[in-house]
Amino acid sequence: MRFSGLRSVSVFVCMVMLLAGSVCLSHAGEYYSGKPAKYVFLFIGDGMGIAQKMSTEAITGKKLVFEEFPVQGITTTQANNRFIVGSAAAATAMSSGQITNIGMIGMAPDGKHVKTIAEMARDKGHKVGIVSSVSIDHATPAAFYAHVPKRSQYHYIDHALAASKFDYFAGGGLKDPKGTRKGIESRGNAFKSIKKAGYKIASNRKDFEKLSKKSGKVLTYNEWLQDSGATPYEIDRRAQDISLAEFTAKGIALLDNPEGFFMMVEGGKIDWACHANDAKAAVMDTIAFNNAVKEAVAFYKKHPNDTLIVVTGDHETGGMTLGFAGTKYETHFDILAAQNASFKKFTQEVMEPFKKSASGKNTFEDLKPEITKYFGLKFEGDPKQNLLVLKPFEVAKLKEAFMQSMAGHLIKNTSPQAAILYGSYDPLVVAVTHIINNKAGLAWTSFKHTGTPVVTSAMGVGAESFKNHYHQSEIAKKIMAVMGITPAVSVASK
Repeated sequence: MRFSGLRSVSVFVCMVMLLAGSVCLSHAGEYYSGKPAKYVFLFIGDGMGIAQKMSTEAITGKKLVFEEFPVQGITTTQANNRFIVGSAAAATAMSSGQITNIGMIGMAPDGKHVKTIAEMARDKGHKVGIVSSVSIDHATPAAFYAHVPKRSQYHYIDHALAASKFDYFAGGGLKDPKGTRKGIESRGNAFKSIKKAGYKIASNRKDFEKLSKKSGKVLTYNEWLQDSGATPYEIDRRAQDISLAEFTAKGIALLDNPEGFFMMVEGGKIDWACHANDAKAAVMDTIAFNNAVKEAVAFYKKHPNDTLIVVTGDHETGGMTLGFAGTKYETHFDILAAQNASFKKFTQEVMEPFKKSASGKNTFEDLKPEITKYFGLKFEGDPKQNLLVLKPFEVAKLKEAFMQSMAGHLIKNTSPQAAILYGSYDPLVVAVTHIINNKAGLAWTSFKHTGTPVVTSAMGVGAESFKNHYHQSEIAKKIMAVMGITPAVSVASK
């Protein structure tokens, strides 16, 4: 068999890489062969499918900035051992090019560690930043710096953060810094390890705003962590809470240097809102994600010849549909303006205290004013004149869910029917969000991820390589090529 000179070199490089413990998948020229980008942004809207983007544009009347990027590709998301992917396997695919098993972080299915594009950027002399609206040790951010067989091993992930030598971590907090979870062998307080590794920790707005390049390596997170170590939903965010866009902008300011940087930014609470079938919360977090992308676009305009921005989703969540049988072809997105809090805030501020104080005395009638206050749904009036007025069958649906909520407070309902109707969420809260979503002309098919493809958008250096149709693992290989690294799955030493 005869090879051209270039092909022979490529084969030789692959043989060398195989001997070094790497799997060569293609020569760089098949992805990109131009001048390497100095500054690379990868934005991941967790759970953000086409419906999530379209609903946001329909409700706001404005185009998402990344929907106007010159390159748009279709990305499939299957894991190695399951058609419908999870965030750990998806993020590992996008961070390393390795298609792996559900729940694995930074590993191949056989358990070998794989090197990530963030680690490659660090070793290339670039600064590295990891930002997320959920806990910084959650599956997506963790897949860029940790290597563990189970995504739930937060304590080990926290210590991997300390050892990463990355320059900037921001957003949510840590889920298990002391190693108190069942089945975990404590390695000591991770915060102490992080400080010992030279990180400055800023956990409130005042300290966040003081951060500068003189601060060195940084771990910064919002003071109010609403749920599971995550920043609040955008719909619930207070003035003193730090937005995803602010964390992104600060990261750009701290990472900017002549050698370049790599930054991954995750809008993680889009996914969480969609798991709970809360369209308004999902839309608001998609807007927050879009605002973070705008910060990168502003940077790109100053460095158009050196910057690549890639925006994608790891999977779709909830099976969101634009259209509902009850409204036929009609949509009334404007009524979602009446909702002023997320499902989580309503659960925490209303349902949990209500259940604790119930003692068989509180009734559905007592909750009516709270449902109106948080979601705008009305129990009196003419439904023909005001779409927010509940119809008799909708009130009946809420009463049934209320009974399930109160019964579940005493005995957990584990029936298959309850799982289909309410997932793992409070039945009344789900019923409320479903009703207002349906009135708007939106519906859901699941409380879990789906296998529908997502869109990948790109702008800047090497953007053309992100067009067409490909698996999400190709995103990592394309970014490697644009960074000037031969696309490969590199097996790192443990």
